[in-house]
Amino acid sequence: MDNRLESVTLISEIKLNDRKKVSLSGLKKLVSFDPEEFVMDTNLGPLVLKGSNLEIVKLDIIDGNLQIKGKINSLVYLDGKDSKKDNGILAKLFK
Repeated sequence: MDNRLESVTLISEIKLNDRKKVSLSGLKKLVSFDPEEFVMDTNLGPLVLKGSNLEIVKLDIIDGNLQIKGKINSLVYLDGKDSKKDNGILAKLFK
């Protein structure tokens, strides 16, 4: 039996339709959500989606797919200092 590890390419894709519906792939974890904000971890890093009347249409954690409907105002990936802010030693001490 061959026990070689295969390289897996993780694909991330975002499709925005008329600011009313967004479909994304590459979802690792849905961290939090409410009608105005979704916070999630993706293959490309933390992602924040803001809007109003936001609702989950479809969620598939196994395949990493998510569909959201509502009025979408922004999609922002957190990079650099923002995404590492909670990983500092002081943040860990004061949890």
